Amino acid sequence: MPRQRAIKIQSKGLNMSFVLRPQKKGKIGGPDLPGSFIALKDVNLEVLEGEFMVLVGPSGCGKTTFLHLLGGLERATGGAIYIDGKPINGPGLDRGIVFQQYALLPWKTALGNVEFGLEVKKVAKKERIAIAKRYLTLVGLDGFEDRYPHELSGGMKQRVAIARSLAYDPDILLMDEPFAALDAQTRETLQDELLRIWETTGKTIVFITHSIDEAVYLGQRVAIMTSKPGRIKQVVDISLPSSRQDIDDLRSDPEFVRIRHIVWELLREEVKKAQSEKIQKGLEKNNGIDLTVNLKEVV
Repeated sequence: MPRQRAIKIQSKGLNMSFVLRPQKKGKIGGPDLPGSFIALKDVNLEVLEGEFMVLVGPSGCGKTTFLHLLGGLERATGGAIYIDGKPINGPGLDRGIVFQQYALLPWKTALGNVEFGLEVKKVAKKERIAIAKRYLTLVGLDGFEDRYPHELSGGMKQRVAIARSLAYDPDILLMDEPFAALDAQTRETLQDELLRIWETTGKTIVFITHSIDEAVYLGQRVAIMTSKPGRIKQVVDISLPSSRQDIDDLRSDPEFVRIRHIVWELLREEVKKAQSEKIQKGLEKNNGIDLTVNLKEVV
């Protein structure tokens, strides 16, 4: 009988709101804006140890805000998030974060960038070089240790960012649309690389994306978020093989197409709500003028 996995991350009744800045009177949009903006409301989610969990939702639903709360970069205004049963009180070395923008240090080589987190942990130089080289090899960058960021392609920069987050051995890897800025071919290659790394390391991964295909391809489960304020609408189990990167043309498989349809049907209504709200705000802001511009932003 397989061992039941423990709950690694638990979000209970999580709320997040931001105070709105008043608008200057006379500006298009009218009077001062009172109150606050609610980004997340009553978010409840459990992520199991070693699980690859993907969050997908319409633009502005609070996905990145949720990831920032997981990373301890912001403090929730209500509810709590727990890791191994303990509340998050700030950033920690138990969590590595990979952003869409690579955030590499331009004056350091690929090796130096991966070493950076190990320097913070006061790891001895000889040991941290060995660790950095090992993780650069893991992400397929063996032989590129001495290259500077400007000498690397976008995909290679993101590989360095992933290696840097893995090098200090966090339990959890948080990824905020890390492949969104890459071309389609590079994105699919890195998806396969990430699945291989996940299988090799056994890390718990929480991955944010706008792409349904990416969500279904990567995730063991996919959490669908509502339009703002963001909540967890439903969590979908992905009944695809774990080593899916080894299956030729999986995205054309009938089971992949079926699951993709389920996720899209759950997401469709939320996307429509988000679009309608954006159009309405455009009308209010411009008093009905220049609706075409706002429609272009939505589509």
